[in-house]
Amino acid sequence: MLKFPAMVMALLCFMLSAVPAFARTLTVDGVVSPAWVERASKREPLTVGMQLNDNDRIITGGRARVMLRMSEGSAIKLGENTTLALGTLTETPKPDKTPLVSVSLDVVKGAFRFTTGVFGNPRAERDANVKFGVITAGVRGTDLWGRSVDVDDLVCLLEGKISVRHAKQEFVLNEAAQILVVPRNEKAKPVSKMSQKQIAEWSLETEITEGLGAVRTGGAFRVELMRTLDVNAARALEARLKEAGYPAVIDPLKEGYAVCVLGIATAKDRDALQVRLKSLLAGAPRST
Repeated sequence: MLKFPAMVMALLCFMLSAVPAFARTLTVDGVVSPAWVERASKREPLTVGMQLNDNDRIITGGRARVMLRMSEGSAIKLGENTTLALGTLTETPKPDKTPLVSVSLDVVKGAFRFTTGVFGNPRAERDANVKFGVITAGVRGTDLWGRSVDVDDLVCLLEGKISVRHAKQEFVLNEAAQILVVPRNEKAKPVSKMSQKQIAEWSLETEITEGLGAVRTGGAFRVELMRTLDVNAARALEARLKEAGYPAVIDPLKEGYAVCVLGIATAKDRDALQVRLKSLLAGAPRST
């Protein structure tokens, strides 16, 4: 058996432990289509269970929602007509062996929410930097909502504490409902407080509620759009749906093929997706 010097083995172990585990740092947990991921100059529909990588770009269409799951248990939620550019995604051990999950995110446009503890108690520490236009929020463990639109960039603290940078200024938000707004091409407004009514309205912009047509982890319902003996016809419809941002698949049958969307969260979501796809395809889909 081939033997290696102890120093070589130690170096190999160190190198392996130092490799960033970016492949599992961020995954897709829920999607209300249309939504896409752009990577390596290619665009494909966003699908539940997909692992996201450095430099991916998430894009949502009208009435869409997305929920992403960080490996330490936090959730990232996106609203409609939103573009999120991913920077670095890593999970590395700290000197005390505690895992540290780090993400760099750029909300190019649209609405965004970061919430800790959605998927159970944290199994690691987190270090997230989120950019909204001209402002950047440092997130260590908190709940925040933000957006970047044509007229301004803003971030609102829902719980915890965040530091926010704009130009050469740094602001600390440490009370629930505090908000920093920076109008386009102007100075930042003084930190103020938002009403709970406004926060509730904003929160709905990024929330996947029942009846929107969501595909979720563990979803058991499906919409069937076509049954055909012609595999080329099935492939053509699948391609059309994927281009439109829907995670269509071809399900082989004993005789022929079915074009479906699988993993739909509830019966209400199935019915809502049927209506949307009927409008898209100008033909009534069937469900099972």
